[in-house]
Amino acid sequence: MRETKSTGSTGATVSTASPPAPATPAASPPAPAATTTRAAPPHDSARGHVTGDALYVGDHARAAGQLFACVGGSAIAHGRVRRMDLSRVRAAAGVVDVITAAEVPGALDIGPVFPGDPLFVDAAAGTIEYMGQLLFAVAATDFTAARRAAALARIDYAPRRPLLDLREAAEQSHFVRPPHRMQCGDAAAALAKAEHRIRGQIRVGGQEHFYLEGQVARAVPGEDGTVTVHSSNQNPTETQIQVATVLGIPMHKVTLSTRRMGGAFGGKETHAGPWACIAALFAVRTGRTVECRLARRDDMRMTGKRHPFWNRYEVGYDGDGRITAARYVLAAQCGNSPDLSDAVVDRAMFHCDNAYHLPHATIDGLRCKTHTVSSTAFRGFGGPQGMLVAEEVIDQIAFALGADPLDIRKRNLYGEAPRNRTPYGQTVTDFPLPRIIEQLERESDYRRRRARIRRDNAASPVLKRGLALTPVKFGISFTVAHLNQAGALLHLYTDGSILLNHGGTEMGQGLQIKVAQVVAAELGVAVARVRVSATRTDKVPNTAPTAASAGSDLNGMAARNAAREIKARLAAHLAATHGADAAQVTFADDRITVAGRAVTWEQAAQSAWRARVPLSAAGFYRTPKIHYDRASANGRPFYYFACGAAVSEVVIDTLTGEYKLLRADLLHDAGNSINPAVDLGQVEGGFLQGIGWLTCEELKWDADGRLLTDSAATYKIPAVSDAPAEFNAQLLADSPNAEDTILRSKAVGEPPLMLAISVWCAIRDALASLADYRVCPRLNAPATPEEILRVAEELRGGDGGGGGDGGGGRDENGGPGRGGDGGDGDISRHPRSPLSGGDGDDGGDGGGTGNPVRGKTGEGAP
Repeated sequence: MRETKSTGSTGATVSTASPPAPATPAASPPAPAATTTRAAPPHDSARGHVTGDALYVGDHARAAGQLFACVGGSAIAHGRVRRMDLSRVRAAAGVVDVITAAEVPGALDIGPVFPGDPLFVDAAAGTIEYMGQLLFAVAATDFTAARRAAALARIDYAPRRPLLDLREAAEQSHFVRPPHRMQCGDAAAALAKAEHRIRGQIRVGGQEHFYLEGQVARAVPGEDGTVTVHSSNQNPTETQIQVATVLGIPMHKVTLSTRRMGGAFGGKETHAGPWACIAALFAVRTGRTVECRLARRDDMRMTGKRHPFWNRYEVGYDGDGRITAARYVLAAQCGNSPDLSDAVVDRAMFHCDNAYHLPHATIDGLRCKTHTVSSTAFRGFGGPQGMLVAEEVIDQIAFALGADPLDIRKRNLYGEAPRNRTPYGQTVTDFPLPRIIEQLERESDYRRRRARIRRDNAASPVLKRGLALTPVKFGISFTVAHLNQAGALLHLYTDGSILLNHGGTEMGQGLQIKVAQVVAAELGVAVARVRVSATRTDKVPNTAPTAASAGSDLNGMAARNAAREIKARLAAHLAATHGADAAQVTFADDRITVAGRAVTWEQAAQSAWRARVPLSAAGFYRTPKIHYDRASANGRPFYYFACGAAVSEVVIDTLTGEYKLLRADLLHDAGNSINPAVDLGQVEGGFLQGIGWLTCEELKWDADGRLLTDSAATYKIPAVSDAPAEFNAQLLADSPNAEDTILRSKAVGEPPLMLAISVWCAIRDALASLADYRVCPRLNAPATPEEILRVAEELRGGDGGGGGDGGGGRDENGGPGRGGDGGDGDISRHPRSPLSGGDGDDGGDGGGTGNPVRGKTGEGAP
């Protein structure tokens, strides 16, 4: 068995090939009952996952008369329906009901933030916006019957030419939402005075969520027109709203319940809604339980993915490689509707600095519309796409100066004032990256290995190795302020057991065990005494989605506040009962002590109940200090930053484009980790998912807008063999959060995914050896074998590694291949900027209310 060494936040090494050893409490400021949280109890559903006892939505016992729903989608990407004949569908064996837009009693649009997402296309008046868009749904006595019936629909279309190419959409100002600009200083003036300038572009591919459990919902009708929906769902409240909307009923008649998900990664934040709505519609219409479950191919065709980006940049820097000015245009392929794209592109803009200070910067974000399924949330939520351009720029500067990229990274890190302000005005504090990089550089033996790789590459004509160390600075909080809130409901029963319900959802990330540990630590009880129940909107209402890496921060705090309320009531009651002061009541070691006398939890609960002391409490929490004025693009959108770094070593075959990750060293700052074993699992898993995004997961559409990579046969996710043979992951020791987060911990859900940028940079480092490290290869993402081979052939041809956007046929965004842009070659020969209408007398800043790509009708344009 491959053994992976992982180090907890205290430095104790555990092997992920066997059950993790308990971690020793850190020497940082003590947290309440720290030993309870630091024991790293296993995931609360671990045994159920292994044995199959853990129940998912599709595992519920079949109800009497239960129906199964299947959907029918459009066969064109853009156009209208001339005629839709569903007579054969209705007459098919086993069919009980069929619904279209005409049968929806409430509102049809279920857009989560902005309008644009009809549950079904209105065949009489609506426009088809992507291939697979829902036209109807059928409910039958079993899933196979429903699926066969859906295939019998006869639909006549009036097709139109779909817009499928991201670059074309950007250049035509074809947007789902207006552009947004963020700026600091005077980028145009600083660029004009810069000692050196570079410009370039990079395509960043999308990504399929490929969760193990597909989209599924099960609706159970109740009395008085109520309905309970069991849904694999990251955002129960949002889906509750959507179900109530399409049914035309108040929210109090709809209950959403989520016990657990078999993965989500953002794909069940908004895109779990349609299937819950369809199941609920059928359940209310028929009075029967209805399950709506997507087959894998339908799931991949009909649900959103990570946003592909086309990023362009011009950067000025000095002779030491320090960035003096930057202009970025980040164009995202949003698909056919706004969905969450405003926030996704905003976060990409927030993170195009990554860990580096930009004294003068102009950053434009474009939300481009294409006739593809709407892109949606994905782990990192735009941050990875923005962060990649930062690392692209650093590498370009390093190669231009003939310097080690790590040295250029260090010189550009945020530091003391005035080098501690982001382009959006937030002051960077509690910034451990210099320490992280120094430790990782030393422990990974970076310098010696880099020198050895250079020597080995000189003697190896085909196999080339590469090495890179890259940092991550990721903002923690929802950038929409009102989402930074959470609630919890805590019950103490008379036998001393505790039941907790909170607004977060479990998708395998270990949220429930962490929040249970928080409650146990606050009350001084064994974790086994606390049970976390399914997330339900009738227990904790109006919740935020479990996203933005804030699940533990928000729900842990809400649960702790509820526990403190129970604790205060018990202390007051027991003090009065025993003639003591409340200060003499302590909670520890799974018992309560009153003035030196031990009281069991069973005794305390019974006594309080008899005295009519309430043993149920609601907790609430809202993140402090955060604010952001979008009009001025200035504020403090993040409560704190989560940081980490990774060193990756790869070898590539320059004749085939194949690559292998040989070794990875990861160091992530989780603060005072609530559960080091769970957090290390997130670090390792996020890193591997990031490798998939950057190296092998490639989305392709044909000329008609049909997704070609729509199954496990055509879409490649990382396998066990893609993990490095030597895999070292650890949490930074002695690094409590400077902000008052739950137990001074730091987020760990999304940031580790971006540690995989080190793999992409290492592949580029290996490719650079083909030109004796004289130029920085123009490598797009994902760096598939085909992309690696393309760059290798360009480098062997001596054209400087310039990158094209496709070579005939269709590019990954579905647009026509452009045959390449001819590349930038020696980028110092190109003083003119491809951005925003030029500098000064070239036409001003462009952008504004127009299109920053072309400087059209923008501020300063002629």
